[in-house]
Amino acid sequence: MQSDIKYARTGDVHIAYRVFGEGPRDLVLIPGTLSHVEPYWDFPVNQYLLKRLTSFARVIVFDKRGQGLSDRIGEQTLEERIGDVRAVMDAADSPRATIFGWSEGGPMSGWNAPRPAREPSWH
Repeated sequence: MQSDIKYARTGDVHIAYRVFGEGPRDLVLIPGTLSHVEPYWDFPVNQYLLKRLTSFARVIVFDKRGQGLSDRIGEQTLEERIGDVRAVMDAADSPRATIFGWSEGGPMSGWNAPRPAREPSWH
């Protein structure tokens, strides 16, 4: 599955992201411990997951700060990482999305609970 690599800007940091599919709703995948938007989606098991998800959603994936194709930086706060998700959503023109995080990305999945107007569903 092909998709151009794009960059969202948050402060002075550029976050690499890709958008797959054209489904009726958006799904943002928050990566776990490691992320790399270029080769990660070339692995057969990940291609299978992506194919299934794009059957019903536009899927937005990104590299965390300091990983993959995103800018290298030192320490980072949870608030900065949440800001990165927002920047990617804005750059991808996604005002609403289902947020799905795994491993280290799991705790970030509830980042917008106090502002439900931006996020209509949680998974």
